[in-house]
Amino acid sequence: MLMRTDPFRELDRLTQQLMGTSGTWSRPSPMPMDAYREGDVYVIALDLPGVAKDAIDIDVERNMLTVRAERRPVAERDDVQKELSERPLGVFSRQVVLADTLDTEHIEADYEAGVLTLRIPIAERAKPRKVAIGDGASRKEIRG
Repeated sequence: MLMRTDPFRELDRLTQQLMGTSGTWSRPSPMPMDAYREGDVYVIALDLPGVAKDAIDIDVERNMLTVRAERRPVAERDDVQKELSERPLGVFSRQVVLADTLDTEHIEADYEAGVLTLRIPIAERAKPRKVAIGDGASRKEIRG
């Protein structure tokens, strides 16, 4: 139901970790993601620790889901001297192509403990259903 859009995303993530660079609006950092089906719902969980809820933006255009977030630096005071800074700051983004069988009109989003969870129901038209078998009499009447 989901399709990866960038085969080099993991390589970019490793390069950013090694070089210590943070994401920008023109070149955002990737965010880790899990995706799985739970009954009639697809679930996408994205790790965004330390990101404020109001710094997360979720858009759906046709079947393209885009999640963007920004982890801002903690306000620094003049009397504080930073000794170590390993947590990445900057802009994070993830795009996911959603199948036509998903109902993008009814996506639910929750954010708890640094995890953004999106729940996307499977469209009614994509759910399995029984097809009745006729006896052929109605087709003869139409032709006749």
